[in-house]
Amino acid sequence: MRSLLLLLVAADLFAVLGTADAKITLASKGKARMVVLVQPGATAPERRAAAELADTLAKVCGGEFKVEERAKDAPSRALIVGDGPLAKQCFPGVDLSKLGSEEGVIRTQGQRMLLAGGRPRGTLYAVYRFLQDDLGIRWWAPWASTIPSRPTLSLPEVNRDIKSAFEMREPFWFPAFDGDWANRNGVNGQAARLTPEMGGKVIYKGFVHTFYPLVPPDTYFATHPEWYSLVGGKRTTQNAQLCLTNRELRDFVVGRVKEWLRESPDASILSLSQNDCFNPCECPNCKAIDDREGSHSGTLLDFVNYVAEKIEPEFPKVSIDTLAYQYTRQAPKMLKPRKNVIVRLCSIECNFAAPLTDPSNASFAKDMTDWSRVADRLYVWDYTTNFTDYVLPHPNWFALGPNVRFFRDHKVRGLFEQGAYQSHGSEMSEMRSWVLARLLWNPDQDDSKLIDE
Repeated sequence: MRSLLLLLVAADLFAVLGTADAKITLASKGKARMVVLVQPGATAPERRAAAELADTLAKVCGGEFKVEERAKDAPSRALIVGDGPLAKQCFPGVDLSKLGSEEGVIRTQGQRMLLAGGRPRGTLYAVYRFLQDDLGIRWWAPWASTIPSRPTLSLPEVNRDIKSAFEMREPFWFPAFDGDWANRNGVNGQAARLTPEMGGKVIYKGFVHTFYPLVPPDTYFATHPEWYSLVGGKRTTQNAQLCLTNRELRDFVVGRVKEWLRESPDASILSLSQNDCFNPCECPNCKAIDDREGSHSGTLLDFVNYVAEKIEPEFPKVSIDTLAYQYTRQAPKMLKPRKNVIVRLCSIECNFAAPLTDPSNASFAKDMTDWSRVADRLYVWDYTTNFTDYVLPHPNWFALGPNVRFFRDHKVRGLFEQGAYQSHGSEMSEMRSWVLARLLWNPDQDDSKLIDE
């Protein structure tokens, strides 16, 4: 009787351990045990995701992983990529329709795995996160990667959601512009060479400092001097801005913005932002708004809100991006950005050797806090290199992680991390590009460990 009892206990223990230790086997002794499946109606990014998955697994395991298209009858051992009939049949509890354009899921059931997400980029990101987080693959730079060798590859069951902390992620460093590298590392900013087959990217029309491109002084100052800054009692275009309260100018800019957007139907954001200098308008109307709001951001935001409201009926999916930069960095007291306005706060005056939470950066931290209270879509233009000399050491390595977390904690939704963008050869450019890409996806990673890695 006692022997029977011991056998029953052992059997129960084995069953529990077997369930907890359940595995999905992708390859055995260099031979693929899985087929990669795409489904009818798969998009170009989903087909790219399947090809990348099969190709990378072949490098890891040494055997060929075939890619097939099926609408039904999935084999019992399969990697199902993207949305479609097979995903619904084999994983009926997963509702992919609720996922955002960059959100994904990784699920296992028996010896099947689903890697899928919203369109256009969710499935790609599910595949790339799986390859990095579960298999240890690293794409350090366009010319350097680590792909472990695992001829026998078994993994625990996976039940994970894929989602980035930021909607716009751009480490603006030269190595990060490579399309393959950017795609694999979750970068989606407009400088990266990302094609539609890679899921596309965030596209701006007019990237920054667009006042004079929209209203060229050579064309309009002679006939409309009142459209430009009044500085020291004189209208000027020398290192100056626009008269943002002039009603005729406002309607002219609305027309110009519509022209730009008609020229660029793929753009989802248009930059309507101050020139890269000072000298805002001092006319009575502009001064009254700025005095009331306690900042020159008052006239700027009032102007941008007006244009954003006027273009919205024709371009409901486009947002207007403006800067909180230098003389407009301080948030206004009462004005708030419209729902289709993005405020991009710039940190150019900060001490980058220390985190933004350091007392030396208290002024910027206050501005960040104030903007985060009023702006629904707050982006940041951050600076991560030494513009005086790209080759000299720039001691900000251990401020990168705390700063990205600081931005996340203040509801920032897009991060532009400006680095040495003109050429290769800058100090630690590959490391900063990779570390920033990782942090922009998940700020909670240990940045010191990423740097060590």
